[in-house]
Amino acid sequence: MWRYLKRVLIGKPLKTTDEGGQALSKFKALALLSSDALSSVAYGTEQITTILITLSMAALMYQIWVAALVLVLLAAITLSYQQIIHAYPSGGGAYVVASTNWGQGAGLVAGGSLLVDYMLTVAVSTTSATEAITSAIPALYSHQVLLSCLIVIGIMLLNLRGLRESASFLTLPVYLFIFMIIFMIIYGGYNILTGNIEYHASAGITAPVQGMTLVLFLRAFSSGSSSLTGVEAISNAVPNFKKPKSHNASATLAIMALILGIFFGGITYLSYYMGIVPNGHETVLSQIGEGVFGHGFLYYLLQLSTAMILAVAANTGFSAFPMLAYNMAKDKFLPHAYLDKGDRLGYSNGIISLAVGAVVLILIFGGKTSSLIPLYAVGVFVPFTLSQSGMIIHWKRNKGKFWAGKATINFIGAFISVSLVICLFLLRFENVWPYLIVMPLLLRLFYKINRHYKRVAEQLRVEETARSIAATHHYDGATVIVLVSGVTKVTAKAISYAQSIGDYVIAMHVSFDANPEKEHETAEEFKKEFPDVRFVDIHSSYRSIAQPTLRFCDVIAKRAEDRNYSTTVLVPQFVPRHPWENILHNQTSLRLRATLNSRQNIVIATYNYHLKE
Repeated sequence: MWRYLKRVLIGKPLKTTDEGGQALSKFKALALLSSDALSSVAYGTEQITTILITLSMAALMYQIWVAALVLVLLAAITLSYQQIIHAYPSGGGAYVVASTNWGQGAGLVAGGSLLVDYMLTVAVSTTSATEAITSAIPALYSHQVLLSCLIVIGIMLLNLRGLRESASFLTLPVYLFIFMIIFMIIYGGYNILTGNIEYHASAGITAPVQGMTLVLFLRAFSSGSSSLTGVEAISNAVPNFKKPKSHNASATLAIMALILGIFFGGITYLSYYMGIVPNGHETVLSQIGEGVFGHGFLYYLLQLSTAMILAVAANTGFSAFPMLAYNMAKDKFLPHAYLDKGDRLGYSNGIISLAVGAVVLILIFGGKTSSLIPLYAVGVFVPFTLSQSGMIIHWKRNKGKFWAGKATINFIGAFISVSLVICLFLLRFENVWPYLIVMPLLLRLFYKINRHYKRVAEQLRVEETARSIAATHHYDGATVIVLVSGVTKVTAKAISYAQSIGDYVIAMHVSFDANPEKEHETAEEFKKEFPDVRFVDIHSSYRSIAQPTLRFCDVIAKRAEDRNYSTTVLVPQFVPRHPWENILHNQTSLRLRATLNSRQNIVIATYNYHLKE
């Protein structure tokens, strides 16, 4: 029943060799990876005006100047991340840059910030989408949390179906939103020029405003900078692009930044010119749309496109989080489960973890976007600061053409980013203080996981010749199949035990790497250590271990049964010292034993290797 439901929800499994077909073109990548950044214009201007209105109507004039500074930061960040794409084409973005240039600690701060920020990306995008829906349909206002959670679950299922399908699905809402915003800006500008929209700004752009302070301006700037969230997502996902990967990723980033700049500048100007005032029941973008289009079909189409892109903007998090989790798991700072690809060639464990985290955040903050934004901004600009300052070190170390100019661009971006982080902590501390608790806890968790994996590696490392260990068997038996994942101390002792109870030992390994050379490495290493033991390597195109193992064991068991011999399948596993550490390891042995239990002619044995630390 579960397998049938799984096929209906996410589709049939894809072969590992199909992975090349999942690569993204610039057209689809813009929809998949830019939706978060582009959609942020739906609430970026509103965040600025919400701060300024606390002083007076006249203070809304400063939204123009705040927007101008945000656009300068956008240019610096875009140029910086284009350099990161070419310098670090393997993906990982801020985490890889900070780790390489500042060291492991800085990399973990950047990685941890982004992991939480991607959860906030999903939470903010879905709650903003819900607010756009309730602006048009007020009767749904009391169901915001439920609607947000349902949107998260829907996008999670979409991503579990695979990269290509999610990109195809997102193309319509993203490009509909792009068309509607461009049309609104052009049509709004035309109405301003022809006098159809009257000037309602409460103060001129250069007019002095009584009571205006630098602190208030910086608060507005820090809130408005939330429009730049998601810019880094493309640099994290470079491996997902079609070849040439770096060139296509860089071009997509440039297109996205240009569109984002036009959107943010145009919406902010219309908001200023029309004298839009934020309120709790209708978004600023909704008010602008109503002022430009009236309350007719185009207005509702704008609201529909806004709700759709805000909902699918969460997909940027679903695209970037699994790749970041993969890089951190590869460095042994997250559980190895994040290295595994699912049936549809996506990192399913990362996708599911992100969805769960986003739902928890939505429930904690009651579905209120304004409560999530400041923490969201900190999670973005801490990695911005570390990555751009890290690039300064990169250029100083590697030099190259025009390296001084490139480093200057990175310096500007790093300076503005660190200024924003300081402003957020000084001026919005009541909203961002959880960061100071969450980040130390995450760092402690990362280091604890890393120490565990290092201790495991030390204890599993073969210290003496595996051949001499395997030669210490004491009595004979029948056929014993030893399931082998790699050549370790566990493997050596399991082979030794198998030879002590059986007169015919077969080592079986399941490989599913698309590169044949990597598949042969394990076989060669095994044969070098155990020249007298038969080694069988079975390739699995669908990354399944249980089914190929079962089929092979069935064949061997049938032959042994015909000769009145018994067949024992020996499943090696190591047992961590602390029970909680089991979650850090793939429980492959449990799945194998559950699968083999269905066979009456096979004896299943487990070889436990207990770790001491």
